[in-house]
Amino acid sequence: MRNPTVSRSLFEPTRAGDIELANRIVMAPLTRDRAGAGRVPTPLMAEYYAQRADAGLIVAEGTQISPEGQGYLDTPGIYSAAQVKGWKAVTDGVHARGGRIVLQLWHVGRVSHVSLQAGGKQPVAPSAIRAKTKTFTAAGFEDVSEPRALDAGEMPRLVNDYRRATELAMDAGFDGVEVHAANGYLIDQFMRDGSNRRQDAWGGSIDNRTRLLREAVAAVASVAGAGRTGVRFSPVTPSNDIRDSRPQALFERAVDHLAPLGLAYIHVVEGATGGDRHVEPFDYAALRARFGGTWMANNGYDTGMANAALASGYADLIAFGRSFISNPDLVRRLREGAPLNKLNPATLYGGGAEGYTDYPAL
Repeated sequence: MRNPTVSRSLFEPTRAGDIELANRIVMAPLTRDRAGAGRVPTPLMAEYYAQRADAGLIVAEGTQISPEGQGYLDTPGIYSAAQVKGWKAVTDGVHARGGRIVLQLWHVGRVSHVSLQAGGKQPVAPSAIRAKTKTFTAAGFEDVSEPRALDAGEMPRLVNDYRRATELAMDAGFDGVEVHAANGYLIDQFMRDGSNRRQDAWGGSIDNRTRLLREAVAAVASVAGAGRTGVRFSPVTPSNDIRDSRPQALFERAVDHLAPLGLAYIHVVEGATGGDRHVEPFDYAALRARFGGTWMANNGYDTGMANAALASGYADLIAFGRSFISNPDLVRRLREGAPLNKLNPATLYGGGAEGYTDYPAL
């Protein structure tokens, strides 16, 4: 952990691995369901991200690494030439305003619906256990579908999907990538004993259950460079019916595996994603101490909490989520102590400019 006597604030420059940042404020990844035909990013998405380029770092919304990885209507992908072109307009717009942006690589696993899968196939998962959660389809919010368990022979293909998505993300001009290992999606499903009941080399012990995490991150870092690779965790969130009998031991071991790699950062959602920070006891500082690299804290932070976390050395970066949706100039508002626009929850998912690019700046 860095020297806690060194005073640090949200608004000073820093680095996350090989990525230079103008400040310590991060725009968290936020699913908005506004991709176009073919899951291609649109000009409206490019405008949305460019409006928020004052963030030290933008983590672009979860983006499926393959058609199989989709779990929500109109979420973007990073597996086709058209998607690369669409994302290039996004990164160009952010870079033109001096910002930095990484892409979150996403495979939802069992949090999907047959209507979103090619040919109406079952979603995939570590084990054939249906999640008690819903997803967003053309019919609205529906229960997720029964998944099938991935065969061990499919795992190399899956890891290669992460590698190939990283290649395309770098082609699209991203400054790096974030591996989504949080919120009950595929890598998280493999890590947890509540969703992974396998008896092979991909299940059972903690080391086996973290194998997909390790292999996916290694594949991604081999392309982007470790200093441009981040990982997101949410150790105790109940999101998407995810659970584990020993989360502290699980995530300490996961961080131990990642610490030697020299990653750009680890991004941790504290508590329930978008909800109660204290949903379950957990020692986040123990994880941070085991990593030693750039540490990004997320969930429910205000300016005072953020500056206290930075000044103490508890965190290096602070991620803000929904406040960035309704405040394109959030960095300025935080710096000046200005009031924040209210979020319109009715326009969070799907639609056009309303509730997306039309929130006013100061």
